[in-house]
Formats: sequence, C-alpha cells, structure tokens
Amino acid sequence: MPLVHQGRRLSFDPAALTDGFPQALLLQQRVIPVTCHRLAFGVWSSQRYFGNFGNLYNTAAIMGNPPVAKHGMTFLHGLDRGVKNMDNMKETYAELSVLHSENLHVDPDNVKLISDCLTVVVAARLGKDFTGEVQAAFQKFLAVVVSSLGRQYH
Repeated sequence: MPLVHQGRRLSFDPAALTDGFPQALLLQQRVIPVTCHRLAFGVWSSQRYFGNFGNLYNTAAIMGNPPVAKHGMTFLHGLDRGVKNMDNMKETYAELSVLHSENLHVDPDNVKLISDCLTVVVAARLGKDFTGEVQAAFQKFLAVVVSSLGRQYH
C-alpha cells in the first residue's frame, strides 16, 4: 500500500500492520505508560504539555497516572483510525492537526519523539517478532501519522 510522506511514496505490505502486527499489544496498559515514561524522562520539555496530568516526575507516578493512561488510549485509538484509513491519512488527521497546533500548541517534534518512543517499547515487547518487515511497516506508518499531524504547522 503506498503512503506519501514528504512527497515520497512509501510502499509496504499493509498486512504487516493489519494482520501481522499484534494490535492487541498496543492495548495493553503498560505500553503507553512506558512510552510516556520514555518521553517524559528523555525529553523534559515535553512535560509542559501535560501539566494538568499531575505528578510525572518519577517512574511510579507516570506508570500509575490515570490521565496518562486515558491520553494513551486516545492516542492508540487515533493510531487505529490511521490504520483503518491509510488511503486518506491527511484527511483522517486534519482535525487533530489543527487541535495540536492551534489549541494545544504542541511542538511537532514531540509527536515524532513519542512515535520513536512507541517504536522502542513495541520492539522491546515483541522481541524477535518485531521483524525487519514489521519494523519498516510500523515506522513508515508512524512517519505518515507524524507528517499528517504536523501538516497544520507547514
């Protein structure tokens, strides 16, 4: 399935995301808190976007934080929308792009960083099942998601 990212067509087997990739893994509660933990500890400036989430200054606080878990599920459902609408990603994420740029004022680099953190966490969870084919499909898909969410900034 060709996706377009920065003017280039990206080809990959969508089955790597829809059939071969265990989406149930993403719905496990620990994937998102661990991803957010990596983002919060790796990029301290990202914490300013989550000021109303309470204490995010240590591992236990992040891992047990209900607003983090809720936002994580929102994020995962957003990714699911992308998987289901791969032919029209920019339109799928148009409203979210406006929300993140004009209302929330999220630095688009942080969207890229959270996708990188998610890739690391998913790779660690899947181990040998995170094959080169799955990694390529996942990262290409996330690159298009990031580009679509950052569209409002361009």
